[in-house]
Amino acid sequence: MQNLSLILVPVLAAQKAAGDGLIKPLGHHELLLVLVQLSLLLLVARGLGELMRRINLPPVVGELLAGVLLGPSLFGLLLPDLQAHIFPKSQEQSNLLSVISWLGVLFLLIVTGLETDLKLILRKGKTALLISLGGIIVPFITGFGLGWLLPDSFLADPEKRLVFSLFIATAMSISAVPVIAKVLMDLNLIRRDIGQVTLAAGMTDDTIGWILLSVVSGLASSGKFDLGTIFHSVSAAILFLAIAFTIGRTIVDQILRWVDDYVGGIAASMSVVLILALSAAALTHGLGLEAALGAFVMGILAGQSRRFSNEAGHMLEVFTAAFLAPIFFASAGLKVNLLALLVPQTLIFGLIVLAVACVGKFTGAYLGSRAGGLSHWEGLAMGSGMNARGAMEIVVATIGLSLGVLNPQMYSIIVMVAIVTSLMAPPLLRWTLSKVVMSEEEARRLEQEEQDSRSFIKQIHRILIPTSGGPNIQLAAQLVGYMAHQNSIEVTSLYALSDKQPQSKARRMEATQVKDSAAEQALTAVTEEMHLPADTTLQTKTESGRNKAEVILNEANKNYDLIVLGASEQIRPQKALFNLLVDRVVQEAPCATMVVKSHLPQAKDEICKIPQQQLKKILVPTVGTEYSKNAVEIASTIAAQTGALVMIVNVINLPQVEYILYEQRSLAPVKEIAHDMLEQQAAISRNLGADVKTYILQGTSPEKEILKFAKTEEVDLIILGSNIRMVTGRVFFGHRVDAILSKAHCPVAVITVP
Repeated sequence: MQNLSLILVPVLAAQKAAGDGLIKPLGHHELLLVLVQLSLLLLVARGLGELMRRINLPPVVGELLAGVLLGPSLFGLLLPDLQAHIFPKSQEQSNLLSVISWLGVLFLLIVTGLETDLKLILRKGKTALLISLGGIIVPFITGFGLGWLLPDSFLADPEKRLVFSLFIATAMSISAVPVIAKVLMDLNLIRRDIGQVTLAAGMTDDTIGWILLSVVSGLASSGKFDLGTIFHSVSAAILFLAIAFTIGRTIVDQILRWVDDYVGGIAASMSVVLILALSAAALTHGLGLEAALGAFVMGILAGQSRRFSNEAGHMLEVFTAAFLAPIFFASAGLKVNLLALLVPQTLIFGLIVLAVACVGKFTGAYLGSRAGGLSHWEGLAMGSGMNARGAMEIVVATIGLSLGVLNPQMYSIIVMVAIVTSLMAPPLLRWTLSKVVMSEEEARRLEQEEQDSRSFIKQIHRILIPTSGGPNIQLAAQLVGYMAHQNSIEVTSLYALSDKQPQSKARRMEATQVKDSAAEQALTAVTEEMHLPADTTLQTKTESGRNKAEVILNEANKNYDLIVLGASEQIRPQKALFNLLVDRVVQEAPCATMVVKSHLPQAKDEICKIPQQQLKKILVPTVGTEYSKNAVEIASTIAAQTGALVMIVNVINLPQVEYILYEQRSLAPVKEIAHDMLEQQAAISRNLGADVKTYILQGTSPEKEILKFAKTEEVDLIILGSNIRMVTGRVFFGHRVDAILSKAHCPVAVITVP
């Protein structure tokens, strides 16, 4: 006890001594104010944003104006006491709002990164670099000259005119990527070539601009040129980007893959991207670069990963657009005091600074665009977008004020330039881009993206293949291999086990050895049949559970897009179409399924490897429905790889007399409808790179006509699209599909979507 008291007494004394230094919780009044500020900013920003949308302007215009109206310019003029009470000039209170505002910047750049097409940017890399260089060099020169000529009254310290001029030059060179990105999103231009090049040039511009800012800030702090600071900033930016786009890409993909496999769900996908993006932002900020750069790059890397959920990206975009982005843009406007700019001398020189800023940026971006091979109107569009400076220039102005480089007068002018140029960007972009003629290549790319967004096969990124090693699943694996050569997919082969074990220890050990051997054989049989491309990710798993169906369904719930199953070769129960396991998986699957029936013999008690099936003709019966289209897409993808001919057929028959009018008792209208339907399906097939022919068959029994046609034409594979009919205890696709499955002379695959 004595020893314990000897330990506790000094500890308690230390705690008492430090009591006055304990961190206090956020005060009641401070919390109340920040809640009122957020609600007011969001109300006015979203309200004005919707108003701008109604008059055909991007909502970001209204969101920027919201802050100006709530600042000293209007709200402070009409109700100064109330405005000062809600938005007090308190550093601590301002910091609370600034944190949320910075979150808006980071979230907006994460979303922008997710939408960024890195391949397109790399293709346009030379153009983007030339635009960026032009957009920095010309404004930097004009800004430096302006800083050198401004009267002493605009300088915080006339003795430091060189530093002041460099600071003005840097401020003129900055572009506001968040504003540019928001405008492009609002105008639905972010996927256009011009939108992607603008983003690429803006990010390059910003990266170089922030390096310049760190150099100039170091110069302002030390009063002399510091080569160490210059070297540190440049090398840190190059090193970060090099690591991010090499090993960083792999690391991010592996992290997202692990989270998807072992946690799963939209919330987990969104959380891990936010963690990575905020960590990257902290890293770049710690390196002396801009935090926004880290968030943007991490957004790009996450968007490139096949394991990042599209739903998570959509939710992130909605949350950003609805809350954080409006707060960010509105809070930027709060710093503008238009009244301070009404002083004649300040107003005159403020307009001069604005003119120099606009002319320098427009000229530089235009010259860079023309040098990069863009048209006249594309160059003007680039100048319009790059001229937006937004809150990034406000950050520059704040840094300049804190370092004693800018006085309050010059600070107000730079903030005014930031707001005015941001308000100019949307209408100028809309006007200039309306004059830009879309190239045939871009039109084809956008059309292809639109088609891909509606395509069934293009949305398949992850495929699960449960296997027992028989000929059905081996053939299915061959089909998946063909699909993998046409689309970038991940494949997981799963051997499912039941937990039911023999009672004795010896029998349990023997059963385990047998099952391990069977699993290895089954997984090997499937993986060897796929012949996947070298860059395809293949996983093999052996999982156990209460029963095999539950094991498969539990794995399928980890964000797979397609489950590929082999029909049972064994005698099936009367109440099952395939067998109880396959029927249950098809009925309860959270995603699309493809069941393959090979009609090939199987040796008893062993896995007999089947030969590679030669596919020359693939038959797809269609009735024009969505599930028929899915079957056409699968067939066309396989045919594009194998060189097979896709044969799309529709069976028609004349309706019974009592159901039609006399003048309609003809097959001509029915054939015309069938022809149009087949041509639509054939266009989908050709777009996927397949050779295709269409056929109209006539008969009273569609399944008989299809089976007869398949045998006559020596078809190698029939692919059916179907929906699941709810019948207790078994899968039921309809009598026609059941008949084709059981009586076809060749392999059959059935595609279903829940």
